[in-house]
Amino acid sequence: MRTLDDLPRHGFGAAPIGGLYEAVGEEQARATVEAAWSRGVRLFDTAPHYGLGLSERRLGAALAGRTGYVLSTKVGRLLRPAGRSGRDDQGFDVPAAYERVWDFSRDGVRRSLEESLDRLGLPRVDIALIHDPDDHLEEALTQAYPALAELREEGVVRAIGVGMNQWRAPLRFVEETGVDVVMLAGRYTLLDQSGLPLLDACLERGVRVLAAGVFNSGLLATPRPSGTFDYRPAPPAVLERARRVAAVCETYGVALPQAAMAFPLRHPAVASIVLGARSPQEVEANAALWSRPVPDDLWRELEAEGLI
Repeated sequence: MRTLDDLPRHGFGAAPIGGLYEAVGEEQARATVEAAWSRGVRLFDTAPHYGLGLSERRLGAALAGRTGYVLSTKVGRLLRPAGRSGRDDQGFDVPAAYERVWDFSRDGVRRSLEESLDRLGLPRVDIALIHDPDDHLEEALTQAYPALAELREEGVVRAIGVGMNQWRAPLRFVEETGVDVVMLAGRYTLLDQSGLPLLDACLERGVRVLAAGVFNSGLLATPRPSGTFDYRPAPPAVLERARRVAAVCETYGVALPQAAMAFPLRHPAVASIVLGARSPQEVEANAALWSRPVPDDLWRELEAEGLI
């Protein structure tokens, strides 16, 4: 793989092609990955959680035969046959053929990665992340991390880390373990810079950061702010702040989502942003925005107005 000092700046988040919020067909999923590849994306992120393994299977199939990319997946949730019908109840529009079982034990981590490699059709992955250990932190620190460190030593993974949508627990991993990378969702954005202490610690220790959730679940995804913030209706104060940021962006000819993509990359610890997409059109729209420069004067004005 490329070294962690040379990670691609733009990554593809594969949760949507696993049916996040609404079902996605096989052809559309493959075409979406192909569009990302055609746009030069060479970082791809997935997890067993995404679509009960569907995201991993689809991503592995779409990337089969290709080389020169970086792939990350996650551990912490094992998939076991559910023995029931119906649809998944954890945000993915897929059949509930499996159930997720939290497991951050050494054996659970090794089984999880083995099963992921089978779904992906790969002998190894570049990055393995401990996924959402919020309620299992001590087990993740004392069992999941050492298990991943063993797998790194064995060459089954090239780099290891943790992925969460909060910053305090990842900070413990950075300070207490030898992680290589952190995926931080939604905590270093135009509207939420609470994760700055984590980023500064990562910079000090040479840990690379993958910034996800840059649109804060939707509020920053369109030129005129609307929708959700942290997966809930946006509070009035947050919505008003987003509108003020959008107004400043507009005076510089910059779309709000364009600024939202560019902002995290201003911190030297952030190696990449990871953007989910469910269609080729979404990939193209994102790529058209990230390819445009954002003037420094825009950041200076937002700082002067206390908006970032």
